[in-house]
Amino acid sequence: MSNTITYRIETDSMGEIHVPSDRYYGAQTARSLIYFNIGKEFQPEELIRALGILKKACALANQELGKLSEKKALLIIQAANEIISGKLNSHFPLRVWQTGSGTQSNMNVNEVISNRAIEMDGGVLGSKKPIHPNDDVNLSQSSNDVFPTAMNIAAASQIYNALLPMVRRLRDVLAEKQRKFSDIIKIGRTHLQDATPLTLGQEFSGYVALLEADLERLQAVLHGLYALAIGGTAVGTGLNSHPLFGEISAHHVAVLTGLPFFSAPNKFATLSAHNELVFASGALKTLACTLMKIANDIRWLASGPRCGLGELSIPENEPGSSIMPGKVNPTQSEALTMVAVEVLGNDTAIGIAGSQGHFELNTFKPIIIHNFLNSVRLLTDAGSSFSSHCAFGIKANRGRINAYVQTSLMLVTALNPLIGYDKAAQIAKKAHEENLSLREAALTLGYLSGEQFDDMVLRPILLLLSTPFVLLTMGTFVFVINALLLSLVAWLLPYFQIEGFWSAFLASFFISLISWMLNLFFRTGDRRIRIAAHRAAIKRADAHR
Repeated sequence: MSNTITYRIETDSMGEIHVPSDRYYGAQTARSLIYFNIGKEFQPEELIRALGILKKACALANQELGKLSEKKALLIIQAANEIISGKLNSHFPLRVWQTGSGTQSNMNVNEVISNRAIEMDGGVLGSKKPIHPNDDVNLSQSSNDVFPTAMNIAAASQIYNALLPMVRRLRDVLAEKQRKFSDIIKIGRTHLQDATPLTLGQEFSGYVALLEADLERLQAVLHGLYALAIGGTAVGTGLNSHPLFGEISAHHVAVLTGLPFFSAPNKFATLSAHNELVFASGALKTLACTLMKIANDIRWLASGPRCGLGELSIPENEPGSSIMPGKVNPTQSEALTMVAVEVLGNDTAIGIAGSQGHFELNTFKPIIIHNFLNSVRLLTDAGSSFSSHCAFGIKANRGRINAYVQTSLMLVTALNPLIGYDKAAQIAKKAHEENLSLREAALTLGYLSGEQFDDMVLRPILLLLSTPFVLLTMGTFVFVINALLLSLVAWLLPYFQIEGFWSAFLASFFISLISWMLNLFFRTGDRRIRIAAHRAAIKRADAHR
């Protein structure tokens, strides 16, 4: 079988040029391949799909406005559908590094739709009859409003359909770990040094809260991305388009995507600047910072297995070393942190490119959307991988955690209210230098009795087991009830002459029991209240915007 490539001749305003016979693209795309053979970064598939959606929407709008016949509109729509489905991806060979307006990529789409429509109609490829790439496919449009519109469609669609679901899944996985680890007291660490106790569940609640905030930020940036430039044509005035073309086209984009896209009120801004994408990239960067923090914490807490912190165990997915048998590395954390670094770099490039709007047009569009979609794709993929192959299988090593709690000197902080900072520091210093327990050091120095030490140090730790975690899983209303009950129990115990260890133990037991009962009773209702409040907050935010 011969591998000889055959060509057809197509023409544009520059003259004739050879185009591969089996390709739907035309003269302008072929020229771009010659003059912009730069790098290996092709235009993102998500952007090509968005251009297909837009061309379909524009054909529908032009037909409604009487500017395009039903037959031509149908042919354009049928060809655009094949682009949307990904069937024609091999016909989009252009690199990112081209004209800053994306003109060549707009024409690539116009030419592919034109030739595919011609083929469907039984015509000759390259004849431009019955569908002309400029006069029909690009009718009422300019690359200057088409490309930024496709940028927003692609960016918003990927955030909504891919990134947000990933963040929700990871949040839910970590929230389940928060609940499961609610009874495990551990030593906190600040400045990489021992600090006061908290529960492992509280530590994980911080991760959950960070991801909740990221979800809110990502949802907030979508509104700006929904504003579309289409209808502005060359410089924002709408020259050569119907006054209603932008609004009708945006409506069809909204119907085709299921997202609330609308016609931007000021096309001069949407052509000459991409502040909404720069702003949205900031939300991606913030999410990357969150994921970097979570991944780093988890791999440090899982360091070991024998000579590290070893508070957590993570799934052992693959061998970690080509020379050290049995070694398993925190590879999911490593992959996620590398992605975070890439996203931070992409944000810098997007910010600089976004600042390059000169007069009526920003001519750094391809690099902005290339880096933006790259960030969304990497965050989605790496976050999903981390959630499935690491976070889901995290286990707590209770023995190691308890050993750290028992030997930590920072429990001495609980003595500050009774004996003051200076004496507490002397106890910690003596315990450290003479390898004593804090209790032994306190008694040796004579600063307080054994019962006083137990009352000040053990009671808060035992209460920590029963109260804050349960509260974190229940909501504000139950939190208030628990706080009042805790105060009541703590106030009543001395009247029954129950002190020291038993005081802490009984308080812990009763609060745990009460918390469990309240949680059982209020969980469903409180969750509904929080969901309703969240929805109301979103509506208020939308109203302000």
